[in-house]
Amino acid sequence: MDFKKYYQTIWLFCCVLFCVSLSFYRVYYTQKNFFLFLNWNLLLAIVPYLLSSILISNKFLRNSKIAFVIVLLVWILFFPNSPYIFTDLFHIKVRKIIPIWYDLVLILSFAFTGILFGFKSLYHLVKISSPYINFKIQNISIVFLFFLSSYGIYLGRFLRWNSWDLMNEPFKLLNDIGEHIVNPSENASVWGMTIIMGLFLNMLYWSLKILK
Repeated sequence: MDFKKYYQTIWLFCCVLFCVSLSFYRVYYTQKNFFLFLNWNLLLAIVPYLLSSILISNKFLRNSKIAFVIVLLVWILFFPNSPYIFTDLFHIKVRKIIPIWYDLVLILSFAFTGILFGFKSLYHLVKISSPYINFKIQNISIVFLFFLSSYGIYLGRFLRWNSWDLMNEPFKLLNDIGEHIVNPSENASVWGMTIIMGLFLNMLYWSLKILK
């Protein structure tokens, strides 16, 4: 294998291994499986990366407008799962069975790995779309994507909607979204989190891009 070519992918999955090891050691140490849900959340966070990897490696999907749009829509639907793990910090509290710093490092490791997969998948789409989309429009779309994702995080964290619920219960989900849009003053916390979280995600992405 050409490790130079795949070093980023290898590193990402080394991060996954580190996260999974931390979570299973916690189960072994505490005999409690509470934080195992982080592994599921991380798997969902990896889905956008898998979709973008398929697009970037499959010329047929890129050249087929219908196939490309379908994959892109599914990607947008699952992308909020990548930064969503940051909200699992809500589960941090002092527990006698394990030091609080361990749980802090555990959740931050999962959150950081999830956002890395999300950003890498976004880099894939930027690379694919660069020949066809103006640079400024591309950057504006990225900024908007993070605010859209922040709203998706709110729906997932506080209203407990999942990415696939758009297909399972579309009318109920659209009703909740419509309520937030029609009555913004009565849903100040929704838009407050959407704006602040969106700014935070933009700060992370553009900081890493500048450093890169």
